Formats: sequence, C-alpha cells, structure tokens
Amino acid sequence: MSVSQRCPLAAGVGLVGLWLGGVAATCAQTPAAGDTPPGLAAVSQEAQVPSATGDATTQAALGPNYVMGPEDVLEIEVFNVPELSSKEVRVANDGTIMLPLLGRVQAAGLTAPQLVESLQAKWAETYLQNPQVTVFIKTFQAKPVSVIGPVEKPGLYYLTARRNLLEVLSMAGGLATRGTIAAGRTVLVTRKSGFKDLPSVEGLRLLDPGRVEINLQKLLYGQEPALNIEIIPLDTIAVSRADIVYVVGAVRKAGGFVLEDREKVTVLQALAMAEGLEGTAARGSARIIRRGEDGSKTEIPIDLGKILKGRSRDVELAANDILFVPDSTGKVAGKRASEAAIGIVSGLIIWRR
Repeated sequence: MSVSQRCPLAAGVGLVGLWLGGVAATCAQTPAAGDTPPGLAAVSQEAQVPSATGDATTQAALGPNYVMGPEDVLEIEVFNVPELSSKEVRVANDGTIMLPLLGRVQAAGLTAPQLVESLQAKWAETYLQNPQVTVFIKTFQAKPVSVIGPVEKPGLYYLTARRNLLEVLSMAGGLATRGTIAAGRTVLVTRKSGFKDLPSVEGLRLLDPGRVEINLQKLLYGQEPALNIEIIPLDTIAVSRADIVYVVGAVRKAGGFVLEDREKVTVLQALAMAEGLEGTAARGSARIIRRGEDGSKTEIPIDLGKILKGRSRDVELAANDILFVPDSTGKVAGKRASEAAIGIVSGLIIWRR
C-alpha cells in the first residue's frame, strides 16, 4: 500500500488500550471484518511486563500513566501502512522522535495514549484517513522526578546520572526568588518504594516509611552532608511555602510579612517589620486574631504599650496570625474592628525582605 494513498478504514467504535512494557497504547477504529491489526489479539490482562533497562523501583511503578522521557525506546505501528511504522525509535534528549512524513514529534512528557492521539491527529491532517496507531514502549530509560512548590521552575525532570537533593533543586532553578511566594523551612521528599537506611542526623525527620522531611537551612548552609540525600527515579520533591504573618491598622507599613528562614516571630519583631506604630495607635487595645483549622476565630488582647516598655511578655505569633492595631481616633471599634482587619488581609501587599 502506497504511503501517498489515503487509507479508508471501516467505521467503528474507537478503541483505546495501553501496552506499557508489554502493554501497548492503541487508539483505533474497529477494522473491517477479516482484518485484525497485528498484535491486537495479544492485548490481555495477563500480559507481563518484560525486563527493561532500569532499576526495580522504576519497573514497579510503571502503569498506564507512565510519562515517557529521553532515551525511552518505542515501537510505533500504523495498521496497514508499514511504510510509516517504526520498529524501534528512541526518544532524543530534546524529547522528540523522528517519524516518516512528520519529522520530529514531541514524545517526552506524554503518556503512551497521549502520543497515540497526537500521532493519529498529525497523520490524519494530510496523509491518512482514520489511521490506526499503536505505541509500544519496548524499554524505558527515562528516570523522572517531580519538583513542586516555591522553586523557580517547578516541573518534571529526568535523571541522566546519579543526583542528590541539591543537584535536583538546582535543575529546577533553585528556590523561588521572584514574586511573593517564598520557600519555607523544609523540603519533603516522597518515595514510593520507601526509605531505607536513612542516617540519624539533626535536620532530617522520617515522617512515615515513604516520606522524609529535611530542614532547608541546614541542608543549604549546614555542614551535614547526610542531609543531601540521593534522589532516585519517581521521587517527588516538595519545597514548603514560607509562613506569613499580617500586621494591619495603625502601623506605618501594613501588610503580610513572609518569615522565610525564621521559625517564629514575636509581636515586637512584627512591629519592626511594619516599621513601627503610627502616632494615633491605640497601644492598649491591640489584639492578635488567630484562625483555627476548623475556621474558628480567636482574639488575643495584648497591650503594646506594656510590651514596648518591657513590662509584659513579648508574645509569639503563629503562621497566618493577624496583629491588629486599632486607631485611637475610634473610627472603627469593637467587633467591627476585628471584622475589618480580617476583611482587608486579602488585599494586603506581601512583603519579602
């Protein structure tokens, strides 16, 4: 059959299957009577995953949602058009594959069914009518890890060699420095196969068999190499967000203040970040407004005058607390003052040092 011919196929119900390491992804119309697409009969629930280059952890995690990446080896078949079929095509380092008539086509970042859909659409534009395409992942070489949270370039990255935590964070552009979302104090690494033989060092905490929390400050600036753990394929690295406290009312620079490397902040420290009180501040009527996880609201009255003079304890603020300093002119008072303070938080500028 000539490639230049358009391929009329019998109409039928669309079929989407998946073979991944023995399970092929097929999106096709039901062929005419007597025509059986090669390999279609082999699709069954008993299909076994063949051995492939890579470690056992990666093989165990294969499934319908496996995302292809560089160095994966694919077999692509177009039913009844052998001229377009490719028995072995490797995903290049730029994430593309080379195919007849189409040239370079993006494959990295797609699952097998998504690639099938893409190829069918491209070949159907000009060359074929209702093409039946099968994508079979013969061997996998891609070793993806996910980096999420406040980093410069969150996303999916591929390991081309052994990499540790700091190296993978560098691949993602490092911790976020733009915008108002700052990195917090910890990074969480999740591993489907679980962690084994982790060192017992300060700054590393095993939350459960598959999750470890690492102190970012100690990782970046400490002298403990054991915190810089090795990252393996399919790990997820989640950088926490920095806590924020809000200072509103009769202060010189109201807003939300990102704590970044601070573990805690006191009332006086928060006032310093807000550049101090206005002359009309009602120092004896300030309060901390705190919301619970259930949405409940608690108000803690404080006397800023006594705290500033050292006659009262400098109270610590929790994440997302609102320090409200009312104005002595009495424009807003009582419950209305607290409600107003909560209402304006969403429109505040978030300040980063």
